[in-house]
Amino acid sequence: MDKLFARRIDASLLVLAVALLLASLGNVTFWTVLVHATGGISLSSLPTLAGTFLIVVLFFNACLTLASFRYLAKPVLIALVLVASAAGYFIAAYGIVIDKAMIQNVFETDTREATELISWQMAARIGLLGVLPSLWIARANIQFPSGVKGLLKRSSNAGGSLLLAFVLLALLFKSLAPTLHEHRELRFLLTPTNFIQAVDGYLRSRWAAQIVVAPLGRDAVKGAAWAGHHRKTLTVIVVGETARAANFSLDGYGRDTNPLLARQAGLINFSRVSSCGTATAVSVPCVFSAFGRNDYSQSKAASQEGLLDVLTHAGFAVLWRDNNSGCKGVCKRVQYEDLSRPDGKNVYCSGDECYDERLLDGLPDLLANSSKDLVVVLHQKGSHGPAYASRYPQGFGRFGPVCASNDFDTCSRESIRAAYDNTILYTDYFLSKTIDGLRAIAAAQDADTAMLYFSDHGESLGENNVYLHGAPYMFAPREQTEVPMMLWMSDSFSERFRIDRRCLAARRNEPLSHDNVFHSVLGMLDVNTAVLNPRLDLFHACVRGA
Repeated sequence: MDKLFARRIDASLLVLAVALLLASLGNVTFWTVLVHATGGISLSSLPTLAGTFLIVVLFFNACLTLASFRYLAKPVLIALVLVASAAGYFIAAYGIVIDKAMIQNVFETDTREATELISWQMAARIGLLGVLPSLWIARANIQFPSGVKGLLKRSSNAGGSLLLAFVLLALLFKSLAPTLHEHRELRFLLTPTNFIQAVDGYLRSRWAAQIVVAPLGRDAVKGAAWAGHHRKTLTVIVVGETARAANFSLDGYGRDTNPLLARQAGLINFSRVSSCGTATAVSVPCVFSAFGRNDYSQSKAASQEGLLDVLTHAGFAVLWRDNNSGCKGVCKRVQYEDLSRPDGKNVYCSGDECYDERLLDGLPDLLANSSKDLVVVLHQKGSHGPAYASRYPQGFGRFGPVCASNDFDTCSRESIRAAYDNTILYTDYFLSKTIDGLRAIAAAQDADTAMLYFSDHGESLGENNVYLHGAPYMFAPREQTEVPMMLWMSDSFSERFRIDRRCLAARRNEPLSHDNVFHSVLGMLDVNTAVLNPRLDLFHACVRGA
């Protein structure tokens, strides 16, 4: 301790001291929320909490080490300490989180509003945790290693800290993943990383050029299959959530999770499909864009029209129905219905949850009341975790015992898997009910109907101690990237569009991906446009007489 507070101090020791200060006193609210999220302080939670604290210290130490150069260390460390003390005060005093919107408020607040926030509590907090440490840093006689030796020392300190942090993270992943996934506000509470990310996001949005959406497929027209036909067409695209192919019995899973779909006549299941991403925010915009996984980026997708726009150009009415967290920008220019908000009068809503069957409410009326051929996208809640047991209504708990908690650390892998399998069982029921409804619509309204289903991404259920999803694609386990996909068409639909079912069924074991969806939807609906790539169109080789 004497060395730590001496006037002459090694740069690495100063960095470690600041990392400890930021991780502890600079993040009181973060730790309070985390303790509450993990069920309080107990013998069972102590390893997770202590390990998380070490991870934060090691991460901060690695980052600060990169700035431990002469003339750079003091201003950087002082700035971070002051920012952390101020941010920590406002987080604790007002219950706010530090994100891009909050930083925008800071920059746009006038002097009068700013002075109203000043108090003695604020001055005391910043003085004690910001100014005093900053004075100590400013007056410290820091000893910097120089030359090659200095670079090696910094590299070893930073690299060693990151390595230890990753090892600890791997060991604690099972207990931490559900908490971090369920309490996403934690990332907005960890100071100063929250401030740095928020400022970066704000400046990027301020400096970025306004997005101009480029047109796509404005040449789209309905092809020859539409000539002379007066029956309306209803095509349903079901976007699944967090369903992995590994747990579909249609794809070889040991448990019978697809008893109803297995009996659906005419259903074609594609068994080797890979996703565009491992998170909804990536996969959904990607699958509805024309770019494909290798060329996709968020900015590209936001700057160009997508599949739903092309269908609109071709003359279809398009509706997006959502029981999830939104369409991620895909449906900005089409009709949108948010059915995720609980409605006490709806039989498919219970408490703060609405089950996916609500997406089917009034489906026959949608076509009957439409003057155009209709494409409806149904965005499921599906198998979204970690609260798998909340995703299905009573009567679908066939597999058990189930994990009914958001805290995976209190559950066995078997109970987690059982709860997840029940979500797949409910999806089986939902998709089968969708098909039955489309079959009835085809008969009652003399319409041509079809359903295409695919999941946005998969899920890890404890394989190699990995849970949930969102892993970087390069390193993602196949459980997160291999997804189910299936197709059903009414007899009149396949006849009208001259689709050879046997040809399609013969392709069910070919390697496919989300890249095929954009072009296959256009192909199955016989939409002629220059943006359609026949090589990615599943139907191109299976249209009779083409």
